[in-house]
Amino acid sequence: MRTKLFPFVLAGLVLALDQLLKHAVVSRLGLGESFPILPGLLYLSRIHNTGSAFGILRGQNLMLTFLVGAISLGIVWALHRGVFRGHWERIGGGLVLGGALGNLIDRLIRGYVVDYLDFRFFPAFNLADASVVVGAALVAAGVLWRRR
Repeated sequence: MRTKLFPFVLAGLVLALDQLLKHAVVSRLGLGESFPILPGLLYLSRIHNTGSAFGILRGQNLMLTFLVGAISLGIVWALHRGVFRGHWERIGGGLVLGGALGNLIDRLIRGYVVDYLDFRFFPAFNLADASVVVGAALVAAGVLWRRR
């Protein structure tokens, strides 16, 4: 039972931390404003993203909201039904779900996603984005490892 709930608890933690960080950025920085964390390398910046990764599909918030909502429901279903069988797959599913929900909440409430991690040589992103990428990699690795 505990292993079945773990991905949902992980998703909730990612979601809560993501929203807390976004709230802190929005309440302390103006749009486009930056603060150096590691000068010349990493900045905390307030950026509004109306698209998806790398700003693709900019301005398509409604379509992206429905798409991410459907994907989130699919992940909940897959986690509940045990589609993610391995330990790393379940962790990955929880990370993807938490990240997807974090950005979905932004789209529903704000009409855009708040990005804040800015390396200047790469498009800005947030904890939710990083969780989706890492989670998807864990799911893929788990599936590939299982098939060996």
